[in-house]
Amino acid sequence: MTSAIQRHAESHGFGVVRDLLAHGIGRDLHEEPTYMHVGKPGKGLRLKEGMVFTIEPMITEGTYFMTIDPDGWTARTMDNKLAAQYEHTIAITADGPQILTAQ
Repeated sequence: MTSAIQRHAESHGFGVVRDLLAHGIGRDLHEEPTYMHVGKPGKGLRLKEGMVFTIEPMITEGTYFMTIDPDGWTARTMDNKLAAQYEHTIAITADGPQILTAQ
């Protein structure tokens, strides 16, 4: 999954921020497992029934290096080029993955 996000973004000339992690969802908003949106095919998080987690890469027009503003919330790329982030929450069920945030 993570290598597919990276491969797709980079094949179109975009970057994927490494400093922001995706995470599990459970009784708390941010839970284990945490994982990056980049990686090598066949490595990383192994999906299992019962898991609920986010996919929320930040895709950048330039560098994938980032900084957080003094407000503690606003993320920017180090080169100040455009970036976008969107989040989905997914549950792995016996019938396959279910996107919980689909509209």
